Amino acid sequence: MKRFNLFAIIALVTVFAFTSCKEKAADDANATTAVDSTAMAATVAADPNAAVAADPAAAAAAAAAATPVPTGPTTSIKFDEETYDWGKVMDGDKVTHVFKFKNTGNEPLIISNAKGSCGCTVPEWPKDAIAPGKSGEIKVVFDSKGKGAAGGKEDSKRVTITANTDPVDSYLTIKGKIDKKEEAAKK
Repeated sequence: MKRFNLFAIIALVTVFAFTSCKEKAADDANATTAVDSTAMAATVAADPNAAVAADPAAAAAAAAAATPVPTGPTTSIKFDEETYDWGKVMDGDKVTHVFKFKNTGNEPLIISNAKGSCGCTVPEWPKDAIAPGKSGEIKVVFDSKGKGAAGGKEDSKRVTITANTDPVDSYLTIKGKIDKKEEAAKK
């Protein structure tokens, strides 16, 4: 029984590790994860330390991935725009957009993290504090490879900005249509 539980935990970690942001892969993983998460819940209920004991590296990675919550005085941030519509692009194109913002509070603005909703969406943000009244930029690059469909497919990605603001998280969205050539779509 313990071997089965260990196998279930390893299977669950493997599913999460190799799931891409593609919808089909996510759908396939969801079906597998539902079965594996039931086994994982039973394992953890029987032995709460089993998940950590089974894979300490996974536990360390999960702890490192947790977004640090800023402490200290808070300020406020105002974006020129929170949503960008790129219109229509072809599958494989990279879309880059710069979101401009201003520190509208009375304390230095410290952005501790910016994370895309998917690995295909990569933000770059200022690591230094932004003084009150000053402005900054967050560059977001979206890779549309493997996301298109013949005739176009709507897609939307979100970037979560974590800063010393209230609320702590702010959200930016990029969206548009991704087209794919008929020949490529039939392969």
